Amino acid sequence: MSEQKKRLEQIKVVLVGTTHTGNIGSVARAMKTMGLSQLCLVAPKSEPDGQAYALAAGASEILASAKIYDDLAQAVADCALVVGSSARSRTLSWPMLSPRECGVKAIQEAIQAPVALVFGRESSGLSNEELQLCQYHVCIDANPEYSSLNLAMAVQIICYEVRMAYLAAQSDAVAETELTPYPSSAQMENFYQHLEAALNHTGFIIKQHPGVVMTKLKRLFTRARPEEAEYNILRGILTSMQRLEKVDQPSSKKS
Repeated sequence: MSEQKKRLEQIKVVLVGTTHTGNIGSVARAMKTMGLSQLCLVAPKSEPDGQAYALAAGASEILASAKIYDDLAQAVADCALVVGSSARSRTLSWPMLSPRECGVKAIQEAIQAPVALVFGRESSGLSNEELQLCQYHVCIDANPEYSSLNLAMAVQIICYEVRMAYLAAQSDAVAETELTPYPSSAQMENFYQHLEAALNHTGFIIKQHPGVVMTKLKRLFTRARPEEAEYNILRGILTSMQRLEKVDQPSSKKS
C-alpha cells in the first residue's frame, strides 16, 4: 500500500447514536465512493441490519467490519485529530473548519496518526460534552433558508473534501509540511483529569463544584492544541505542583 493510500486508511468516520439503520448503510456507501473504509458506530439504536446492507449498495464490507463502541471517548481514544460536525453555535465557541479545510487537515495529519470525523444523531447532533472531545468543529455552509441535510449527505460532503485533498496531495498540489506529533485524544483526557486533580489539590477549584472552570480550560488547551513535547512538559509541571504541595505541607507530628 502506498504512503498516500495509508492516509485514507487512517481516517475514521464515527457515527454517534444513529437511529435509523438505513442511514448507516447510506453512510457506508458514501464512504466507499470516496475511498474511506473505517466506520465506527457509537451506541447505535440498532446494529446494521438488512435495510442497512440494502442501502449500502455494494459497500457491505464496510458495514461488516464496522466497530461498535459504548461512547465517543472510546471510539476516538487513539486519534490525534478529532473533528466533530456541528450545525449550530454553542455557548463556548470552538475552533472551526470549513469542509474544505477539514479535508486538507485530515489528509495532512492522517500520515502520522488516526483521524476521526464525527457525526451526531439525526435529530440532535452531538452533545456539548461530545463536541468538547474534538479539536475542531466543522460546519457545512448550506442554504440558511433550507439547511436540512440528512446524515449520509453530510458525510458525503466531508468525505468528498477528504478525497479532493487526497488527490491534491498525490499530485503534489498541496505542499508537504513538517510533521508535528500531537497527543492522542485519550492522552488529552488523561491530562484534563490530571489538571483537575492538581487544581483541586492546590485549592484553585473546589472538588465538588468545578463549575465552568474545567470547560473553559479544555477550550483553552483545545485552541492552543499542544504538541506531544509540550504535552509532556505540561504533565511534568502538574506532577511537580502536586509533589511540591506535599513537601510544603506542615507536618502534624509533634517535635
